[in-house]
Amino acid sequence: MSAAFYVCFLFWCHRNCVVGEELAPPQDVIMITMNTNYTLSWDWDQNPADSHAVTFTTQYVGKYKLKSKRRNPDWSTACEETSHRSCDLTAFELHYLGIYMLRVRANVNGRHSIWVLLEFCPDKDAAVGPPAEVDLAPAGSDLDVFISDPLTSTNSSMKDNLPNMYYHILYWERSADTQELRPQTLSSSTNMVTLPNLKAWTWYCVSIQSRYDFYNKSSSFTSPQCMQTEGDTPWWQILLYFLGSLVICFLVMLLSLYSSFWCYKTLKATLYPSNQLPTHFKEYLCDSPGSDIPRLLTPDSESELLCDKVTVCAEPVVLEIHHPPPEAMPVLPSGLEPDSSGRHSRQDSSSSGDSGVYSTGGSSNLREPNSSQSFTWAELFWKGPFDPEHVKMQEITPGLKSQALIGDDGIVNMCV
Repeated sequence: MSAAFYVCFLFWCHRNCVVGEELAPPQDVIMITMNTNYTLSWDWDQNPADSHAVTFTTQYVGKYKLKSKRRNPDWSTACEETSHRSCDLTAFELHYLGIYMLRVRANVNGRHSIWVLLEFCPDKDAAVGPPAEVDLAPAGSDLDVFISDPLTSTNSSMKDNLPNMYYHILYWERSADTQELRPQTLSSSTNMVTLPNLKAWTWYCVSIQSRYDFYNKSSSFTSPQCMQTEGDTPWWQILLYFLGSLVICFLVMLLSLYSSFWCYKTLKATLYPSNQLPTHFKEYLCDSPGSDIPRLLTPDSESELLCDKVTVCAEPVVLEIHHPPPEAMPVLPSGLEPDSSGRHSRQDSSSSGDSGVYSTGGSSNLREPNSSQSFTWAELFWKGPFDPEHVKMQEITPGLKSQALIGDDGIVNMCV
């Protein structure tokens, strides 16, 4: 009985000791700041039994409220029951010239640690950032430096909170040998600074930091930016630019001429092709022979004419009959002599027989005599030099009129 009572007493004592043990408070409470961005950060001695359930609460209040007669000032809660080891106070827009009291505590299963207090004044404790942007521009043999002010959390200039802030400028000549670098410094409160006494056509690098001397604040330097200075342009460079511009202008003109010629040929080949329609087709398809306007379709009475067959005939054949010279002509008997029309007749009135040559209406019809007929000298003369198969016009061009023209040179032109 006594042993059981003793065990129960030990269990009760151990339980009371655990409940009465205080929870460890946060440690190393600090403010991480940049311009108007504020973050409260801390550490906590982790207990393996409570590390998975521990939370933290952060509050703030103006310091002037603590000095008032009120015993319980109204603390504003920034982060409540959070498991993170930090709390962002930027969104609460703490006044830059104000003084605030911050506190944080740990919570585990309804138990709380003591509050850890921290006094914070942004004007004194908040760090200032470097310029937001730095630009360089050559100004002859000098360099112009354009500086953008650091920005607050609302993207306004930090000079609204720090009117006496200025910039410390560090610049040097860029060289491959870093041991020969001799940086020069320049301070200015303006946003545009000209670096004087620089060498022409030389590369210089610039790095800038923000400074506030009242609380001895200084930011980090910006990343170095480099720019080459300018100067008087040498004559060889001017000549090189001039020759280069001439070459470019020549190439541009040559290209434009070639493009214009190519476009002209293309348009000409498209609008005026080399293969033209024959003249008789143009007369049939166009309003007039010299017009390029096509003939419009007319009513059905004329549309039938457009559907007639078109027959293309070859050029008429011109036959030339050569008349033999006088010395080659045989001597005719005294009773025969040629007349002015090229036909021969018998002078003797008693000999009025058929000569075998007939003339009707100005057309010449050569007919081969029958075997029973007798031939005269004129018939033999006209028949001898020619082949009846080539002279007979009725057989060559039936139905066409033929006309013989005798020239001065003894050539008879037969037009068919």
